[in-house]
Amino acid sequence: MKLAPVILFVYRRDVKKTIDSLLKNNLANQTDLFIYSDGAKNDKDLDDVIIVRDSIKEIYGFKSVTLINSDKNKGLANSIIDGVTKTINEYGRVIVLEDDLIVSKDFLQYMNEALNYYDKDPAIWSISGYGPKLPCLNQYRKDFYLSLRASSWGWAVWKDRWSSVDWLVKDFDKLQKDHKKRKMFNLGGNDMYRMLELQMLGKIDSWAIRWCFSQFSQNKYTIYPVKSKIVNIGFYDNKGTHTNNESSKIIDNKWMVFLDSNTVIFTKGEIDENITKCFKKYHDLKLITKIGYFLKKYGGYYFIKRLRTSIFKILNLN
Repeated sequence: MKLAPVILFVYRRDVKKTIDSLLKNNLANQTDLFIYSDGAKNDKDLDDVIIVRDSIKEIYGFKSVTLINSDKNKGLANSIIDGVTKTINEYGRVIVLEDDLIVSKDFLQYMNEALNYYDKDPAIWSISGYGPKLPCLNQYRKDFYLSLRASSWGWAVWKDRWSSVDWLVKDFDKLQKDHKKRKMFNLGGNDMYRMLELQMLGKIDSWAIRWCFSQFSQNKYTIYPVKSKIVNIGFYDNKGTHTNNESSKIIDNKWMVFLDSNTVIFTKGEIDENITKCFKKYHDLKLITKIGYFLKKYGGYYFIKRLRTSIFKILNLN
């Protein structure tokens, strides 16, 4: 079986748990690992970045370990676009992780088998390692399903798909004017168009929403496991790019799942309309999140965020 290299993007979070989970995979010692470490964005983060870089020098147990340290802060979006492009141009396919993810014991087997099985299937855009807790899957008999939306929590892709992404989103003006097309884009969740709009307005810096839009534009699907091969542990340590507020500690997190190491049997996939509706409902924005997007678009978001964090701190003290 042809094995893809693993790319791990790190910043200021201890990566020991991620590495330890990877090393529990039987294919770890046959897998090349590339670690991209972004530069500190400020003096406050510098000490953590230095600690992380010292720790990753001690990693072993893989076929090879290559460390790529950036002298400057690129930000998550540019780091991932640049790092994946550089590595995939050499290897033709990659498996991608960030430093807040724990993987199952068969994660590498699952990813590599999926990459090999769907390599020549033009309908498949990417492979997701994360599988959300969709209630409609309780009676579903297959090990995987197709989705209109890619995942950024542990994923894999081939060079031809990655190279086709329009990072400039040149068709955004057409999307803005086409209500029917926007509605179709939002079949992956009603946050999709809102996120892309914020990206084009310069309010956020997301590689993932542009990646998802390219999937939509090319009418392709992402493979998801019914039972997750990924757990995200980055909600509560205040060291994440997008999950660094105190309120996360006491808000029920629907994204948490249990790792599953059972073998996934891949077959020719077909879209299931019931799962598509269920997936959309699961990802649709709740009222409080809609307000957050409104504030990001028109202003006041970070003021409200700081105020909310202060309130939660006071509540925790009491």
